[in-house]
Amino acid sequence: MKTALVIFPGTNRELDMHDALVRSGAEVTMVWHGDASLPDADLIVLPGGFSYGDYLRCGAMAAHSPIMKDVVKRARAGTPTLGVCNGFQTLIEAGLLPGGLLKNASVSFVCRDVSLKIEHPSVPFTGAYATGDVIRVPVAHGDGNYFADDATLDRLEGEGRVAFRYIPGPDGSAERANPNGSIRDIAGITNETGNVLGLMPHPEDATDTRHATPDGARLFAGMVEALS
Repeated sequence: MKTALVIFPGTNRELDMHDALVRSGAEVTMVWHGDASLPDADLIVLPGGFSYGDYLRCGAMAAHSPIMKDVVKRARAGTPTLGVCNGFQTLIEAGLLPGGLLKNASVSFVCRDVSLKIEHPSVPFTGAYATGDVIRVPVAHGDGNYFADDATLDRLEGEGRVAFRYIPGPDGSAERANPNGSIRDIAGITNETGNVLGLMPHPEDATDTRHATPDGARLFAGMVEALS
């Protein structure tokens, strides 16, 4: 699986994402935001970080970087595209996913593990999981509070486009379930055709035996299997 990993000024999770992809058998090419076009790729990835220092709005400036014209073009043509954390914010700002990501309800940066329920497994992203599977992965963000109007939310739910949802952990601590106040506990969504996925948690930091949990490894293994 050939992967184009896009780097913006302020990106800081590119090596984590690179290692998770390579560990799963992917071939990864780093692409600078100022480039005019992407290389041939089976998967496009926008990793986490603080592109442009999160000035204006998170992801708003990155969405207008030169490379994003080709990212948007290819995503709309069907190339699988994954955005994690700041990458999710950028996909929304670029118009590839609906809604918005507001400041956390606590108005504080949150960094801890969360429990996620797999709502609607779908190839190429979550096909390695089953509906109802629960995984534990970390979050690290200050603006991850997903919001959309009721009509958009109902459409996402009705079309099976909510990919991940925050749920209480094994200890039942409901107050720690949703780390940011996201409406309907939404942690990740897809576009209409299912080839674009955005999520706030960091599955790339849950893929190795040295991590607190390896639960994210199946996401990357599943993508490599589906796209190779």
